[in-house]
Amino acid sequence: MTNLKSLTPTETLDVLGRVCPYPIVLTKKLMEKLPSGAIVKILCDSPVTVEDSIPRYCKKHGYKFESVKLEDKGYWELYIQKT
Repeated sequence: MTNLKSLTPTETLDVLGRVCPYPIVLTKKLMEKLPSGAIVKILCDSPVTVEDSIPRYCKKHGYKFESVKLEDKGYWELYIQKT
């Protein structure tokens, strides 16, 4: 199975510095616009968003989800594939 992070994202969403509910609201709006198979890369520094909000949203909708913590940069790269 291919890692989502190794694929070229369809869109990139930067929510660095944003706190709940903005990251999940912006993610939902973007995902609604994209076709099935699209991959979104999200730059996020909110632990609650990374560990709870977005994974729960992806599970509910059956989307593939991966997160990569960039320790040296202090944020995560999240990858979602719309299915």
